Amino acid sequence: MPTISNKGLTMPASPIRKLSPFAEQAKQNGKKVYHLNIGQPDIETPENVIAAIKNIDFKIWAYTASEGTIAYRKKLVSYYHKFNYNVSTDDIIVTTGASEAINIALMACLDAGDEIIIPEPFYANYNGFSHQSNCVIVPVMSVIENDFGLPPISEFEKLISPKTRAIFICNPNNPTGYLYSMQEMLDLKQLALKYDLFIFSDEAYREFCYDGKTFISPFNIPGLQENVVVIDTISKRYSACGARLGCLITKNKNVIAAALKFAQTRLSAGMVEQIAGEAAVDTPDSYFTNVINEYTLRRKILVDSLNAIEGVICPNPGGAFYVVAQLPVDDAEKFCQWILEEFDYQNQTVMMAPAAGFYSNSTAGKQQVRLAYVLNINDLTNAMLCLKEALKVYPGRTI
Repeated sequence: MPTISNKGLTMPASPIRKLSPFAEQAKQNGKKVYHLNIGQPDIETPENVIAAIKNIDFKIWAYTASEGTIAYRKKLVSYYHKFNYNVSTDDIIVTTGASEAINIALMACLDAGDEIIIPEPFYANYNGFSHQSNCVIVPVMSVIENDFGLPPISEFEKLISPKTRAIFICNPNNPTGYLYSMQEMLDLKQLALKYDLFIFSDEAYREFCYDGKTFISPFNIPGLQENVVVIDTISKRYSACGARLGCLITKNKNVIAAALKFAQTRLSAGMVEQIAGEAAVDTPDSYFTNVINEYTLRRKILVDSLNAIEGVICPNPGGAFYVVAQLPVDDAEKFCQWILEEFDYQNQTVMMAPAAGFYSNSTAGKQQVRLAYVLNINDLTNAMLCLKEALKVYPGRTI
């Protein structure tokens, strides 16, 4: 029998989805499973976006331009101008989700063996993207005791080698919810300019900031624009994860030219999705006000419930809709499988993402889980009660 590639053999599995078979079996056994493992909001997609899809009227479902339709890119320019991004349509390449934007950015900016420094824990699929593009992740550890804040720049500097080409941040952060400060951005600027590095900025959760805190992009830091590549998506902003529509943004013309060649190779992003994306930009501000109020309440329920459980540590995140919590268990992955396979509370159980998969070294984060507060308040409350009861009886409890 033919064998698969070494790349296929060593491609890391997603910690977000790898326990799905156990969740499906739990459902078949009649249990209700609360999915806190994945960032799929139960917030409804804006009505104007759905209406745009329903009202589509074309005779040929055609290719679009590889860089995206001019109509959609003009709409995106108007959106980014609200955040004082000095962009034009020539600075944007529309992609099939943020995932493709990341892949294109890595291929356009890094060669095989080149290194990217990433604060960890980080979005698990960065491991897969780097594996696909043959570049190397060099992690710099952020810790729960410091609420997962950016490590000191001196820690970054220790890791810089002749192969270092970029620093990759996600702000607000997935999986921790940490929101980077202006000082942290200025520290990154100093490092990027000193060593001539790219800064890849994944901004999927730009809208989701709490407690009056402000989102800050490296794209808005003076003197840094040639170094910055922004990754974005409509998935979380408009609760449109299935649309698979994102973009890459940079003022660096060499990066845009290279990225366009990769975009041309895959032909184009979807036509219908871009029509929906145009409509999405016109979503009223009241939609986001309601969404932020809802997530603020959900965050409080989740964080307060977690910290009320003996032995659990959970920082209060400044953005996104995730937390990383430390549990009093021997092994979080074992616990996450056990709670699906062997536990229920009133015929209910919880699916979480073991946090070890959000680190480059799977021995880190062994007692941590990522939870997404994307369910309604009633479901979230019930999920936390299930987790509390499960921790009481888990055989591998450590306290």
